[in-house]
Amino acid sequence: MTSPTRLPRVVIADDDADMRMLVGIAVRKAGCELAAVASDGEEAWRAITEQHPDLIVLDVSMPGMSGLEVCRLVKNDPTLSDIPVLLLSAGVSGPSRDAGVAAGADDFMPKPFSPRLLAEKIITLSAGRNRAE
Repeated sequence: MTSPTRLPRVVIADDDADMRMLVGIAVRKAGCELAAVASDGEEAWRAITEQHPDLIVLDVSMPGMSGLEVCRLVKNDPTLSDIPVLLLSAGVSGPSRDAGVAAGADDFMPKPFSPRLLAEKIITLSAGRNRAE
Protein backbone atom coordinates (compact mmCIF):
# COMPACT_ATOMS: atom_id res chain seq x y z
CA MET A 1 0.00 0.00 0.00
CA THR A 2 1.18 3.48 -0.80
CA SER A 3 1.02 5.95 2.05
CA PRO A 4 -0.43 9.35 1.12
CA THR A 5 2.86 11.11 1.92
CA ARG A 6 5.13 8.89 -0.19
CA LEU A 7 6.06 10.25 -3.61
CA PRO A 8 5.43 7.95 -6.56
CA ARG A 9 8.67 6.16 -7.42
CA VAL A 10 9.87 5.89 -11.02
CA VAL A 11 12.52 3.72 -12.70
CA ILE A 12 13.89 5.20 -15.92
CA ALA A 13 16.12 3.57 -18.53
CA ASP A 14 17.79 5.07 -21.58
CA ASP A 15 21.20 4.41 -23.10
CA ASP A 16 21.70 8.15 -23.76
CA ALA A 17 22.96 10.12 -20.73
CA ASP A 18 21.34 13.37 -21.92
CA MET A 19 17.97 11.62 -22.30
CA ARG A 20 18.29 10.11 -18.81
CA MET A 21 18.91 13.61 -17.48
CA LEU A 22 15.89 15.08 -19.33
CA VAL A 23 13.60 12.25 -18.23
CA GLY A 24 14.87 12.66 -14.66
CA ILE A 25 13.98 16.36 -14.77
CA ALA A 26 10.48 15.50 -16.01
CA VAL A 27 10.09 12.89 -13.24
CA ARG A 28 11.00 15.43 -10.56
CA LYS A 29 8.83 18.11 -12.21
CA ALA A 30 5.94 15.62 -11.98
CA GLY A 31 6.47 15.41 -8.22
CA CYS A 32 7.87 11.90 -8.33
CA GLU A 33 11.00 10.31 -6.93
CA LEU A 34 13.65 8.60 -9.05
CA ALA A 35 13.84 5.07 -7.66
CA ALA A 36 16.58 4.06 -10.13
CA VAL A 37 18.24 5.20 -13.33
CA ALA A 38 19.47 2.55 -15.78
CA SER A 39 21.53 2.79 -18.95
CA ASP A 40 20.41 -0.52 -20.49
CA GLY A 41 17.62 -3.07 -20.37
CA GLU A 42 19.32 -5.57 -18.08
CA GLU A 43 20.07 -2.87 -15.51
CA ALA A 44 16.48 -1.62 -15.82
CA TRP A 45 15.07 -5.12 -15.24
CA ARG A 46 17.19 -5.57 -12.10
CA ALA A 47 16.08 -2.17 -10.77
CA ILE A 48 12.42 -2.90 -11.49
CA THR A 49 12.46 -6.27 -9.73
CA GLU A 50 14.30 -4.80 -6.72
CA GLN A 51 12.42 -1.50 -6.45
CA HIS A 52 8.83 -2.38 -7.54
CA PRO A 53 8.32 1.24 -8.66
CA ASP A 54 5.02 3.02 -9.31
CA LEU A 55 5.97 3.79 -12.93
CA ILE A 56 8.58 2.70 -15.48
CA VAL A 57 9.86 4.92 -18.31
CA LEU A 58 11.83 2.98 -20.94
CA ASP A 59 13.64 3.89 -24.11
CA VAL A 60 12.62 1.43 -26.81
CA SER A 61 16.09 1.09 -28.38
CA MET A 62 18.79 0.14 -25.92
CA PRO A 63 21.75 -2.20 -26.37
CA GLY A 64 21.29 -5.72 -25.08
CA MET A 65 17.74 -6.02 -23.83
CA SER A 66 15.46 -3.44 -25.49
CA GLY A 67 12.77 -1.43 -23.75
CA LEU A 68 10.19 -3.57 -25.56
CA GLU A 69 11.72 -6.72 -24.06
CA VAL A 70 11.78 -5.19 -20.57
CA CYS A 71 8.16 -4.09 -21.00
CA ARG A 72 7.14 -7.64 -21.98
CA LEU A 73 8.94 -9.07 -18.93
CA VAL A 74 7.15 -6.60 -16.64
CA LYS A 75 3.72 -7.25 -18.13
CA ASN A 76 4.21 -11.05 -18.00
CA ASP A 77 5.25 -11.03 -14.32
CA PRO A 78 2.16 -11.19 -12.05
CA THR A 79 3.99 -9.29 -9.27
CA LEU A 80 4.88 -6.40 -11.62
CA SER A 81 2.22 -6.40 -14.34
CA ASP A 82 0.14 -3.62 -12.76
CA ILE A 83 3.03 -1.13 -12.98
CA PRO A 84 2.40 1.35 -15.81
CA VAL A 85 5.08 1.42 -18.52
CA LEU A 86 5.74 4.48 -20.67
CA LEU A 87 7.87 3.85 -23.76
CA LEU A 88 9.98 6.57 -25.37
CA SER A 89 11.05 6.10 -28.97
CA ALA A 90 12.73 8.01 -31.76
CA GLY A 91 10.61 5.88 -34.10
CA VAL A 92 7.27 7.63 -34.39
CA SER A 93 5.84 5.39 -37.10
CA GLY A 94 2.75 3.26 -36.69
CA PRO A 95 4.82 0.04 -36.51
CA SER A 96 6.88 1.45 -33.61
CA ARG A 97 3.73 2.35 -31.69
CA ASP A 98 2.16 -1.03 -32.56
CA ALA A 99 5.24 -2.84 -31.22
CA GLY A 100 4.92 -0.89 -27.96
CA VAL A 101 1.24 -1.75 -27.63
CA ALA A 102 1.99 -5.41 -28.41
CA ALA A 103 4.61 -5.41 -25.64
CA GLY A 104 1.97 -4.18 -23.19
CA ALA A 105 3.02 -0.54 -22.81
CA ASP A 106 0.49 1.74 -21.14
CA ASP A 107 1.59 4.79 -23.12
CA PHE A 108 4.05 5.83 -25.80
CA MET A 109 5.85 9.10 -26.40
CA PRO A 110 7.98 9.98 -29.42
CA LYS A 111 11.44 11.54 -29.11
CA PRO A 112 12.25 14.35 -29.09
CA PHE A 113 9.69 15.21 -26.43
CA SER A 114 8.65 18.21 -24.44
CA PRO A 115 9.74 17.72 -20.79
CA ARG A 116 6.49 19.45 -19.76
CA LEU A 117 4.36 16.98 -21.74
CA LEU A 118 6.40 14.06 -20.42
CA ALA A 119 5.86 15.33 -16.86
CA GLU A 120 2.10 15.47 -17.54
CA LYS A 121 2.10 11.85 -18.78
CA ILE A 122 4.12 10.79 -15.72
CA ILE A 123 1.60 12.49 -13.41
CA THR A 124 -1.32 10.80 -15.16
CA LEU A 125 0.22 7.33 -15.21
CA SER A 126 1.56 7.41 -11.64
CA ALA A 127 -1.74 8.79 -10.31
CA GLY A 128 -3.62 5.92 -11.94
CA ARG A 129 -1.33 3.42 -10.25
CA ASN A 130 -1.70 5.03 -6.83
CA ARG A 131 -5.50 5.05 -7.09
CA ALA A 132 -5.46 1.33 -7.93
CA GLU A 133 -3.61 0.39 -4.73
